[in-house]
This record gives sequence, C-alpha cells and structure tokens, in this order.
Amino acid sequence: MKKSLVVVALILFCAPLTFATLVTNMNQSALYFRLLSRNASTDVDAVFYNPAGLTQLPDGFHFSLSNQTIFQTKTVINGFPLLNSDTYEGKVNVPIFPDVYAVYKADKLAFSFGFGPNGGGGTADFAKGLPSFEWAFSALPSLVSMMGAYTTQYAVDINFKGSSVFWGVQANVSYALTDWLSGAVGARLILAKNTYAGAIANVRINPIFMLNPTGALINAQQFFTTIGQPVLAAAVADKSVDAAQDGTGFTPLVSLNFQPADGLNIGLKYEFKTKLELTNATTVDDVGLFPDGAKTNNDIPAIMSFGAEYALTPQFKATASFNYFFDKDANWDGREAYIDSNSWDLGVGAEYALSESIALSAGFLHTQFSLLDGYNSDFSHEMSNNSIGFGGRLKLLQNLDVDLGCLLTFYDKSQKSITYSFFGIPLGAWPEEYQRKTLALAFGINYHI
Repeated sequence: MKKSLVVVALILFCAPLTFATLVTNMNQSALYFRLLSRNASTDVDAVFYNPAGLTQLPDGFHFSLSNQTIFQTKTVINGFPLLNSDTYEGKVNVPIFPDVYAVYKADKLAFSFGFGPNGGGGTADFAKGLPSFEWAFSALPSLVSMMGAYTTQYAVDINFKGSSVFWGVQANVSYALTDWLSGAVGARLILAKNTYAGAIANVRINPIFMLNPTGALINAQQFFTTIGQPVLAAAVADKSVDAAQDGTGFTPLVSLNFQPADGLNIGLKYEFKTKLELTNATTVDDVGLFPDGAKTNNDIPAIMSFGAEYALTPQFKATASFNYFFDKDANWDGREAYIDSNSWDLGVGAEYALSESIALSAGFLHTQFSLLDGYNSDFSHEMSNNSIGFGGRLKLLQNLDVDLGCLLTFYDKSQKSITYSFFGIPLGAWPEEYQRKTLALAFGINYHI
C-alpha cells in the first residue's frame, strides 16, 4: 500500500520534468500570427526567421516590439471507473509574450539584435490535479473495505502549477555577398528557468467503524494512525514541493538569402543544437525528486528552415515556410527514445495591400508529430495540429506601422490505453484521451529611422 500511494506522489512531482514542449517556439512576431510563414522574411522579424534577409532593408535603424496573449486549455479524459471525475483541465494563460528586434543596416552590412521567449513562456495550472495523481487514491475505498471497514468514498486536494520560459538573446551579422545573395552568422544565448509548485493534501475516506458510525468523510492519515497502521498513515500524509530549475545554453546559427528572380526571395537557416543542462534550486521537496543542485538535460533540437516569398503583383504576395526539427538528436534524459521520427511544420500565407496604408493577410500551418506510446501522458503530451492565422498591417506614418494578428490552433485528439494494477491485483485497461485548444492574439509596432 505504501508503494502504491507514494508512486502517485512521485508522479505528481515528476510531471514538470517533462513539461517542456517538443519544439522551439516559432511564434516570434505579430507578423507571424497573420501569415504563419516568415522564413523568407525581409522585414524586421527576419532577425529571428531569416537573418541573411536583413540586407534587403533600407539603410538606417529599424525597431520592432510585439506582444502575444495566449490562452490554452489542455483536457484529459480518463476512463478509470473509480475516479470521482473523468475530466481534468489545465489552463495555460500567457498575458505577456514579448519580442524585441533592432537592426542597423549600412550598405552591404546589417547588425541585429533580438530578444524573446524561444521556449516555454507560460504557466500551466491544474487546479484539480490529473488522473495519474489521483487514481491510486480512488482505490482506497476498496482496500479499506477489504480490511473490514466498509468504505465507499474518497477525496483528496491535489494541485499543481508549473511555469517554463527559455529567454533567447540573439545577435547576428549579415552581409550582402552579391546583388542576389546574402549570408549571416549569429548566436543566441538561452536563459532557461522552470518553476514547480504542488501539493497532495487532506486525503479523506468514509469508513464505517466504531469511531465513525455514520460513515462521514474523515482524514485518512488519522484513520490509519487510529487502527495502528503507521506505514499507511505516512503514505497518505500531506506532501508538497516548491522548486525551480535554471540553466543557460548557446545556439550558433547560419543563414543564406537568395533572390534568383524579380519578386522572388528565398531564405535558408540552420540552428545548431543547444546543449542545455538545468540545475535544481529546491526549497521544499517532500518526495525527494528535486534534490537541491541536481541536474537534468533539456536540449533544444537543431532546426533546418526553408522559406520562399513571391510577389505575384505589386499588391499581392504569397509565401511558404518549412521547418524540420531534429528532436531525436536531443538529450532529454532518455525521453527522446519515444520519438518515432522528427517533427516538422509547413506553413503558407498570403498578403494583399488594399492601399499604401492597409494590408490584409492570412495563413495556414500544419505541424506534424510522430511519437511512440510512451511519450504522451496526461501531464505532458503533443499532438499534430493545424493553425489558421489572419490579421493586417496599418501604416500610421511613413516610418511607423502596426501589425495585428490572431491565431487559432486545432489539435488532433490522442488516445492511449493504460493498464492499472493495485497491490498486484489487475484493475483492467482503460482509455485516456488528450485534447487541446489554443487562441492567441498579437500586436506589434515597427519603427524605422
């Protein structure tokens, strides 16, 4: 019994260790939101997407500041029949998700700087926990009934909140080798921080025995202490954790930009793998999973990017982008073994200028994951998805414009079968389904001198 209940507590606090997403955040500007394809950018956000394309900017200083507000709901539906509820929701709200870019262009040279959340960027709040945190407690009524005290109910207060943000500070140097070919080299410093806070508290059951003849819910720890079961009492005692992880990494990158024909621009970029090691800074760790000073690996995979943009008319342009993420080569302390093949995404977008001051745009993006059953769980899962984005640009002054964008993401449902057993007693295999939905809004200001 002790092992079964402690395993639940361990799962609760293991969960954040795999909370990072499978790929780098690619939503790094308001322009991205309204087109979903920026790998051939020659605008200010090319600092991130296509540094070699910055040589196409006019000489002078160029600045961009944007922010995204992101709302995401993660839903887990579990069929284990003893649980009080089959549906669990986690809310991810990101009110501030900023990106800052600055470029100085002079003749054939461009120097640029970028800052933004290249990974993570939000807080996930599971106010009622998750099935993996709770299922063993749901078997308590059956166990206590077998011990001779008829029990039909359980209750437990479970909460978990985890945050993750990998800030990126990037610098590039771009140079126009010819009229149609430019190159760039750059580097990004990653400053990573994860925080975890959670608790399992106030485990309650309703055994009918001499001291509780009405079968009211009572504290499980007190019950097991009263009947002389100190091991079980310790297993259901309150447990909590308050810990953080910090680390730094370095990402070299190279980029090429081609203009093989009038109106056609092509961008290529390769970001090398970022070796990232996180170190625990722990305040409370009742279950011993976050030893202060211990280290874990959380590499950011290498990325190969390709993009093309073509102006069909002076008012209308179309663009396409492809990103390939080398996930299998990353070190995630063994979790990479559950990746069947590397992930990728493909985006297309179009923009039409209604006038010199107003442009409207829309885009579509497909993101593909190929994962083995052992990768997804209720506390960390990825699903292939499709996104649509739309928005526009408003030129307020000759050197000042504003971008507005909205993004909606629709995820494929993912399901797996989980086999449960309690004290060696098989409890059957039951389905678990993962669902997700995302809405995000973006606002950006661009200024040129």
